[in-house]
Amino acid sequence: MSTQEAESSPPSGLSLMDEPQVITEIDTYYGLLIGITCLNDTEVWTRGNGKIMRLYNLHGKQVKSIETKSGNDPGDITVTRNGDLVYADNKDRTVNIVKNKTIEMVIKLRKWKPDRVCSTSCGDLLVFMVSDDDKQAKVVRYSGSTEKQTIQYSDKRQPLLPSGDTNIKHICENRNQDVCVSDYDAGAVVVFDQAGEFRFRYTGPPPITKESACSDPYKRTFLPAGITTDSQSRILIVNYHDQFIHIIDTDGRFLRYIDNCKFCAPWGLCVDSKDNLFVAERGTRKLKKIRYCM
Repeated sequence: MSTQEAESSPPSGLSLMDEPQVITEIDTYYGLLIGITCLNDTEVWTRGNGKIMRLYNLHGKQVKSIETKSGNDPGDITVTRNGDLVYADNKDRTVNIVKNKTIEMVIKLRKWKPDRVCSTSCGDLLVFMVSDDDKQAKVVRYSGSTEKQTIQYSDKRQPLLPSGDTNIKHICENRNQDVCVSDYDAGAVVVFDQAGEFRFRYTGPPPITKESACSDPYKRTFLPAGITTDSQSRILIVNYHDQFIHIIDTDGRFLRYIDNCKFCAPWGLCVDSKDNLFVAERGTRKLKKIRYCM
């Protein structure tokens, strides 16, 4: 299938390419590659199954590796604006920062488990967490270890993204400071403004078919996994169902797919400062660098 034409004009600046290109492929040493986050334009932190987080350069060389302090698998990773690696440890309920190979605990939770973590442009941390009984979910903004904001309800005062059968969520901050959460079970991406007010819900491009509203998550057409954003505040989302990447604008309008790069079980996403997209493939354990705008 060829790349879809935009349904609305892209934001000014870098325009979306008609045919995105894979420009680099890197083999990793994981049994299963799950998550990635850009350190800079030439190095990418990765996580997979196991306690080790690895930093790769674009030549495929492992630059360094860090083991979690507890020996647990990291639940998620992010990089602060100062270049420090941060990881969430779901099992011991902590969020930790790595500084010069020294691991410092930043956040310790009680009765909640940190699933996803995102570093913001102002230096805060956004933590998506679920309750111990897996019945509640919320996003908390931290400055250091201090709570600044809690987002627990979406539109119409509905509980925020109740954790489903698989409890697969991803989070990012858009360049316009919106908070974007993808929920695999709900088949939706929910976006909030900086104040925590609901903005929109994206469930895939129109038309929405009956299949996409099916209660069985494995039969829906939109199963969002990794999520990231670029310099134009476009939001990029993995749809694990069809292995395409959706690109939407700041108001949730579908722009087009990246569907011509022969992805094999894409999962994690990140974008560097030049708007190159990095995709973590669970199926091949490869890290792909994609040029999709110019």
